[in-house]
This record gives sequence, structure tokens and C-alpha cells, in this order.
Amino acid sequence: MADGFANLPSLKDRVSAEEWQARVDLAALYRLVALYGWDDLIYTHISARIPGPEHHFLINPYGMLFEEITASSLVKIDLDGNVLQETPYFINPAGFTIHSAIHAAREDARFVMHLHSDDGVAVAAQSEGLLPLSQHALIVMPRLAYHDYEGIALNLDERERLVADIGDKTLMLLRNHGTLSVGDTAANCWIGMYYLERACSMQVKALSGGRDKVLFAPEASQTEVRNQVARGIGGGLAWPGCLRKLDRELPGYDT
Repeated sequence: MADGFANLPSLKDRVSAEEWQARVDLAALYRLVALYGWDDLIYTHISARIPGPEHHFLINPYGMLFEEITASSLVKIDLDGNVLQETPYFINPAGFTIHSAIHAAREDARFVMHLHSDDGVAVAAQSEGLLPLSQHALIVMPRLAYHDYEGIALNLDERERLVADIGDKTLMLLRNHGTLSVGDTAANCWIGMYYLERACSMQVKALSGGRDKVLFAPEASQTEVRNQVARGIGGGLAWPGCLRKLDRELPGYDT
């Protein structure tokens, strides 16, 4: 890679099998976000906790586009933001603030994804938040929390409020800011964000005709969908196909 981003040697034989798998899965998430057009140059973050008691986690090397990220380029840090490997890269402090808070508080938070997509920010900027306008929204809403905007996430004090607001939910709208997904696997983190982003896009399109013209799903239907998806929304089924799509269209993440 040009402009200071050298091709690094593979870390596959230098880290544990568990860490390498986390690296491959996380790099795939970055590439998928780029493939779907939900990236924001270098300015959002996805992280993965490495299995083990240390709560070390991986995050993007600041300055690389999401479409460039590989398993070996990801940066390993601790919950205090210290870099734990030899690397020419550094990390974004705002990414550390948001992701370290959730990784520290939630054992199920193996993967955390935060985006600034156009439609995600648009809905996060609407006072009513996500509305029951689509099946995708109905699937998302039982899992969805909200966090008020406090400025660029550089203040470590915000971590406590962020954790309190997300509670045990797996999806969040960061008001005036963007979207967030938490998953015990890369697959579940991805599918949660996929449904949230799609629901936001559908809402933006639906509201383009005026707020008074939209049709809310009936309350009984909202309850029915909540019960139907209580056990999950099939991330594990969709994930292998997503990886095959990456292998065809944006290969190289697993190096």
C-alpha cells in the first residue's frame, strides 16, 4: 500500500489460533462495511475482543480505508488504550472510548461496530428515532437503545453513560451521530447492523412523502414479530454467503 502503509508480513503464525480467527472475522466486517458503502473514509470503527481473560481487543489502524484492512494490519490494544504489538500504525482515541466501554461492560460484546452512514445518522437525528414502518424496523426495535449526543467521543467519562444507555440491548442509535451493533459473533454483529441500516434507509424513503402519509405496522403485528425473532435473526446462516461475496468482490481480508 502506498503513502506509508507498507505490506505487513502475515501474523497468522505469530498469534494464537483464536486471535487469528478474531482478526480474520474483524477484517471481514471492515471489508463488508466498505462493500455496502457504509464506511466514512477512516472515521468509524469496528472492534473485536480476543478470547481470554485479558480483555485485549483489536481495532482498525487509523489512516487505512476499510477496504484496505487485513487481518494482519489490525492493532491489538488493552482496555487502557495501550498498543500491545509491534505495528507502524496507531489508533483513533474516539474509537477507543466507545469500544472499550462496551467491551469492558459486556461479556457478550465480542464484536462492536459503529458507523456514520447517511441514513443511520438521518434517523438518529429524528426525535422519534426508528419508527415501526417496515418489517426490518420491527425486527430491530426490541433490540434497540438510544444514546444522546455529547460531542466527539473523546471524553472517557462518556463511557459510563454509554454503557448505561445500551443496557442489555445489542443495537443502538447514537443521537445525531450514527449506529452501533454488538454481537457475540461477527455474524450476529453484522446481521444486526444490516437490519438496522436497512430499516433506517427504508424509513428515510418512507418519510420522503411526508410524516402524515406513512402507515405504522399494527400493534398486534409488532408484538407478533417481537415474539418471532426473540431467539435471533439468522446471522450464522447469512455469514458464510457474505464471506463468499467478499472473496469474489473484495478479496484479501484474511491475509
